[in-house]
Order: sequence, then C-alpha cells, then structure tokens
Amino acid sequence: MSETRKLAAILVADIVGYSKLAGADEDRILARLRTLRSDLFDPTIAVHHGRIVKRTGDGSIIEFRSVVDAVRCAIEVQNGLAERNAGLPPERRIEFRVGIHLGDVVEESDGDLMGDGVNIAARLEGIAKPGAICLSEDAYRQVKQRLDLKVNDLGATQLKNIAEPIHVYSLEPGVPAQPKPAAQGQTPAAPAKPHSALRWSAIAAVLVVAALAAGAYAWRSGLASRIAGGPVAEDKLASAPHLSIVVLPFENLSSDKEQDYFADGITDDLTTDLSHLPDSLVIARNTAFTYKGKPIDAKAIGRELGVRYVVEGSVRRVGETVAVNVQLISTESGAHVWADRFEGGRNDLGKLQFDVVARLARSLDVELIRAESLRASRERPDNPDAVDLAMRGWAILYSNPTGANLNEAEALFERARALDTNNVPAMIGLTRALNASQLLQYMSWNVDPRSVVARAEESIDAALTLEPDNSSAHDQKGWVFFIKGQWERAVHEGEAAIADDRNNAEAHASAGIWKMYVGRSADGVADLETALRLSPRDPMVPDWRWSMCRLHSHLAQWENAIEWCNKAVASGFRDIRHIDVLANLAAAYAWAGHDNEAKDALSQLFRVDPSFATRRYELFTANNSDPTFMAERARIIEGLRKAGLPDE
Repeated sequence: MSETRKLAAILVADIVGYSKLAGADEDRILARLRTLRSDLFDPTIAVHHGRIVKRTGDGSIIEFRSVVDAVRCAIEVQNGLAERNAGLPPERRIEFRVGIHLGDVVEESDGDLMGDGVNIAARLEGIAKPGAICLSEDAYRQVKQRLDLKVNDLGATQLKNIAEPIHVYSLEPGVPAQPKPAAQGQTPAAPAKPHSALRWSAIAAVLVVAALAAGAYAWRSGLASRIAGGPVAEDKLASAPHLSIVVLPFENLSSDKEQDYFADGITDDLTTDLSHLPDSLVIARNTAFTYKGKPIDAKAIGRELGVRYVVEGSVRRVGETVAVNVQLISTESGAHVWADRFEGGRNDLGKLQFDVVARLARSLDVELIRAESLRASRERPDNPDAVDLAMRGWAILYSNPTGANLNEAEALFERARALDTNNVPAMIGLTRALNASQLLQYMSWNVDPRSVVARAEESIDAALTLEPDNSSAHDQKGWVFFIKGQWERAVHEGEAAIADDRNNAEAHASAGIWKMYVGRSADGVADLETALRLSPRDPMVPDWRWSMCRLHSHLAQWENAIEWCNKAVASGFRDIRHIDVLANLAAAYAWAGHDNEAKDALSQLFRVDPSFATRRYELFTANNSDPTFMAERARIIEGLRKAGLPDE
C-alpha cells in the first residue's frame, strides 16, 4: 500500500460524557447528533476547507490545510454548541472537547492518516475542558498573533503514550482576551470596546424541501472570527463590484424579544429593495442572516463575501411607533459612510422603508431610475395586523420549516389574507409553505406531490395579478409548475424571476434545477454558480450542491460530477436525495474509470436502500419526455450498470 508523508493541521473532537448521554435517552441524543452533523459540523468543516478523515462514533478526526482554518472551525463549532445548549439542563447538553496539532502525518492510499501528528491531536483533545480547545505549541505559534480570546498556558504537559512533554495552550471560545496592563509611566488606555468579530456561519439545517423552503434553519454562530482573513479573502474584496452590498439583520431593540420577526421583516424588505438598484450586487438574505445577533467586523465581512459595503441597523418598536436606525459602512476602511434615523407610525411603514432605501442610494451616488415604481411596489397594506401575521409566517419559513411549523406558517398567511385580501407577501408565503409541504412529503417517499396544488396556484396567481414583476412570486409559480411536471413553464417562470431581480439567488438556483429537465443542463450549471456566488452561506447550499451533482452528471462531466456529488454526500441527507446523490456518484465513478470507487458508492447506496435498481432510478423522472433529458438519463443508467447496479 502506497503512503505519503506530509505536514498537516489535525483537529480531533469528541463529545463529553457521550455514554451517559446515550444511556439516558439514546434515541434523542442520536437524533440531535444527526441534526448537528447536517446543519453545524459538516457545513462548518466545509466552509473552512477541512476534510473528515474518519468519524469515531461520537467524534471526528479532521485534516485542514492550515492551523488558522482548523482554529476558526473549532471556535465556530464551540460557539454554535454553546448557543444551542443555552437554557438546557446540564444533563442534556452536548459539549465537545477539541485538540489541534500541526505535525507530520502519514497518508495512506485510502486517505486515512496515521502518525504522531494524529496521536498528539487526540491526546490534546483528551485533556481539554468541555467547550475548550487545546493547541500544541506548534499549532499555537501559527495563530497566537491573531487571537482575541482568553488563552490559558498549561505549560509542558506529559500526554499519554507521547514520549516527550508537549507545551499546551487552552482556548476558551466566547471569553475575550484579558487587556494587557499599561506600561509604567503610561496613561492607561480607555477600556476597549468589544472586538467586532466576523461570524462564520454554518449552513443551516437542510430540510427536505428540495431547494424550496430556503432559509431552512440558519445556524447563527459566533465566530472564530477573532482570526483575520488571509490573502485569498483580500483578493475577493479587490475584485468586488463597485456597488456590492450585504444587508445584515437589523437588531430588535424592543423589550419584547418576540418582536424579532418585525426587525427581520425590515431587513428582508430592504434587501429586496436594494437589489433593484441599477448595477448592484446584493448578497442574499439567507447568507446575511447567518450573521444575526453577533458583533460586526465590516472589514472581515467584506473580505469573506466580496462586498464593498455593509448595511446594518436597528428597529425599535413601541406601541404604534417605529424607529429605524441605519448605517452604511465601507468594508475597505471600516468607516461609517452614512447614517440616518427614520421614525414613523406602523401604518406608514411603506413610506418609511422607501425613505431608507432612497437615502441610502443617494449616499452611494446611485441614480434612482426605478424610484417611483419602487415606491409603489413596496407600499405596505394599511392593516398592520395583516403585516404582522405575514411577517410571523415568513419568520417560520426562514427558521425551521418542518411539517408542523409549515402548517403553522400556512395558518398565519391565511389569517393575513383574510384581514387584507391584497397582502402580496402573505400570498407568496402561503404558496411557498404549501409547495414546501408537498415536497417534504415527496422527499420522504410518502405521496405524489402533484396531487394537491390548487391552493398554492390560486394564491400565487393572486399575487402576480397585483404585482406582475415580483421576482419571488414568479419563483414560487415556477415551483408550482415543477410540482405539476410542467418543466418548460417552470423554466419560463424562473427566467422571469431572474429578469425581475438578478440578485435573487433562490431564483437562479430554481431555474438552474428546472433547466435540467428540459435539456439545458449547461445553462443550469451557470445559474447554480450564480446562486452560490450571491449567497455562498445560504441554508440551501447543500441542496444546490446536490443539483450541481445532477447537472454535471447529465452533461457527462464526470470528474466535476464526482466533486459535487461528494460535496453533497458530506451534507448528510437522510431522504431520497441521499439515494439520488449516491446513484449519480456511482455512475460518474464508473464512467470515469474509477471502478473501486463506483462499487463503494453502490455499497453505500445498498445500505440505505437494499432493493435499489435502475428501475427505481427511472421513477424519479418517469413522466419526462424531453429527448435530451432522456438521453442524458439513459447515459447515467448505463453508468449505473457499469458500476454493477441490477435492472430489477
């Protein structure tokens, strides 16, 4: 067996007291771990360029290209776990110990790693406190100038089965570094304001709604952000378009925290309005919301997302009065370019919103070509209760759209429509909830989703009658057609959605998926690439990876298909998407001549569905008659046969 020696940053993580947790309620702990893996661990590892070498039941061994990436990932995961554990009794908390070491490792031909580099990282994990991260001196040296966290120097430590003592440092995520005492004779500096930290979000819980109920559960991490970005990030900002913006979630300053949905609604509308400005590039709301509730480091966000401006603000609502504070910040200098305060009654919220967008645009010296049409399209209904109900429904769609929650959102949208028959956001939200519910059942193989679409279609047609240029409405109408199997009409709606708002990442992703069904997979790849550019941290990124896997398979671009299918496998799907990904992966490996890998993919598929055969694969798209699509599908099926999949 061939092997390669190399230097690598190794992270080892393990759950504290796993046996006790599992013994108390094994089903619950396993379900929580599956959720954490899909919406926290795996996406965060991917964001920081990690490779999972192996899972150890209740832990993992992960390889990174740099210690900086490894520490960023570890801090983000620990902060995310701390947020999720808040309010839980100690006996139900899932806590991790983490060890990180930079050292020499041996990589086997199957990708496994061995050697002192791995052993030392594992021993460091064993001595870490719950929630902490232990670094060897070699690892700490790479990041010590970039940390703004509390660091405990544990000194030279004898680790089990390691010959020489290792100097160990323990990081405590969430605890800021202690200020250094002023030198004698110097005037002590004023207490520093908390360091604004870039929050590295994990991609949210990817629920079974096939790139539809976007905004699935956006995990809001506190980032490892204390580590500055590198040269690649700087290059991304250098090439950013002139008018590139991200609108960060507005902070709710009201005493009632149940009003968070109100501030979220303001953020959503401002994002939509700014995307209509000429020559703008606006980061999608799903990526923006992964920064919610954390301090802001505008420079770091600019480097990561490739935008020149950050919009942030706050909403304070007392009774019927709303006050909105908005700041525009340059990510190049970190300076406030513009700030203003807006105040008005709830019934004037539409005018209030327009004033914010108009003044912001003027501050950027952007000509408001569509100002008057924007005013008309964004004017809110007169009934604030209907607005509140619609916002509550959207808050559910952007949080955790499971079956029961989708029913709740559906009821809220229906109530909003009953109060205000012209409430377009409620109409679009209702269609989205209904579409998501049907696809949720389809992904679980429970029903044919084409059986019930009348309510969804009625609602979205009403929205388009009132606002024929509404991008989100066209996107949801496309999903109605998709569920009905009317692929060409779905694509037409997707292209209309993009024409109405070229910064609508979801519309690009939807159109890209649908184009595969009409023999336009190459165009679909371009659309998905645009979606990933506009919203790189979107909760739907795992679904978009799945779509890229399928599109490249249809194009017979086998190496690209292998890359994207493996990314999709790492997303941890637990429904028919997982089966479809493995089938495409097996076919791609077979056509690319990687016979052993093809057989391994089939073995994984059979563990999920022992009766799977080519006939089952055909059922995914049995009613499609497009000749190009059918020829591409036949080629994938032939690849499955090459891999060893039976027909029956």
